[in-house]
Amino acid sequence: MRKTVLFVCAALFSLPAYSQLSSGAIDSLAERSLKAFDVPGIAVAVIKDGKVIHAKGYGVRSLRTMQKVDENTLFGIASNTKAFTAAALGILVDEGKLKWDDRVRDYIPEFKLFDSWVTEQFTIRDLLTHRSGLGLGAGDLMFFPDSSDFTIEDVIYNLRYLKPVSSFRSKYDYDNNMYIVAGEVVARASGMSWDDFVTTRILQPLGMTHSATSFDRLKDTGDIIDAHSVVDGRVRVIARSTGKVDHAAGGINSSIADLSKWVLLQLAHGKYNGKQLFSDDVHEEMWSPQTITQRRVSPGPYNTHFQAYGFGFGISDVKGYKQLSHTGGLEGMVTQITMIPELNLGIIVLTNQEESAAFASITNQIKDSYLGITGTDRVAEYAAIVKRNKAMGDKVTDSIWQHIEALQKTGKGSVDMSPYTGTYHDLWFGDITISVKNGRPWFESRRSRQLTGELYYYNGNTFVAKWNNRSMHADAFVSFILDENGKTSGITMKPVSPLTDFSYDFQDLDFSRK
Repeated sequence: MRKTVLFVCAALFSLPAYSQLSSGAIDSLAERSLKAFDVPGIAVAVIKDGKVIHAKGYGVRSLRTMQKVDENTLFGIASNTKAFTAAALGILVDEGKLKWDDRVRDYIPEFKLFDSWVTEQFTIRDLLTHRSGLGLGAGDLMFFPDSSDFTIEDVIYNLRYLKPVSSFRSKYDYDNNMYIVAGEVVARASGMSWDDFVTTRILQPLGMTHSATSFDRLKDTGDIIDAHSVVDGRVRVIARSTGKVDHAAGGINSSIADLSKWVLLQLAHGKYNGKQLFSDDVHEEMWSPQTITQRRVSPGPYNTHFQAYGFGFGISDVKGYKQLSHTGGLEGMVTQITMIPELNLGIIVLTNQEESAAFASITNQIKDSYLGITGTDRVAEYAAIVKRNKAMGDKVTDSIWQHIEALQKTGKGSVDMSPYTGTYHDLWFGDITISVKNGRPWFESRRSRQLTGELYYYNGNTFVAKWNNRSMHADAFVSFILDENGKTSGITMKPVSPLTDFSYDFQDLDFSRK
């Protein structure tokens, strides 16, 4: 393998300035990324000057079937769906059915946030720009991990219980639930569901015939990936996400062949095959900075000076060019779409494993070749970052589990659970139960069934929940609150590992004993 790596590096480094990677070089780059990041399958497309110049699959769709990935293989694109939701709203703006700065309550009267003034001022623009004042991923546990029984109506109602962490419109914090609300605005304004609107007004006109707004709506699943994650030190097939409420935030399943048409539409300012799906005014609004995402930006290798969020796209400058980009992540798959309009360039990378370094290394190495950046090896660079981050995360979690194991060996890990057992209620997440099963302390969520597992005593009144589903990588501290009489009155939680996905927003939970 070392010889192959050196050969690929030599091929990349020998490229002259402003010489774009050939299809052969992209092949080598993708194959190298598969191995470096232990990803079963990847699909890569490059769009340049109005044409798809590269569209190929690499590796396998599933470690079960070992069938090959191709340009039509379907992946869950997750949050790359958000730009489709913004475009759907843009079409309705063109038709005069709504305005970006209309109040959300004009379309969803029951919409209510923790602060009444913010509720009244909240606009459609605010739904799309991650500036609500809520914390990162607040409320995501209503749909993540997949398996909960929350409805869209539940999500909208429960937003009133989520407490802000910053003032309205003052700070960027990524928010999935507001895009779920945006999808409901599409439904209320158009008279059809978000799924039907996006299908009939975007997917069908673009000829994205293999794509669908959710896994359940796919007509043909003969060429689709399985989700994969590292479980007990080895990459394995895991359960597929088939979310029921988060379609407008992350539901679309698609391929590089179909998504290339979406990128061509974007680069052509809303026009595809001579038909204008949305106006240039809508296009410019989607591509304009709405919220500053990082106030202090290190220029880095791309000489970047600003980072912002538009409507469904992150916006920054790279080597003097404007860049539009977004990533997406579901259980067992992560994706990225990147565009540099002045170069008329688009790059799509879809993967069936949870390692984002794979798509980042491929995207940036291709991007480097168009920006005239030579001498880089993005695979090696990101592999080093992954190794460093994993070591950091392992150091934290290993020390915690070593402490727990030491307590168990000395007998101090066995505690009387009777003061803790019972049912606890959070206003937006619902009930959990703490019980003893087969002699072991047990945590179980009533509404999100995957949040079930054994509790291990850690310290004081704090335990660690070890979830049965080991692909989640989201074990959590469970701390019991005592009242003035020394009785348990509530529970707070937070992730054990600093690498836990932000959508496990345990820190937003505030359980009271029933």
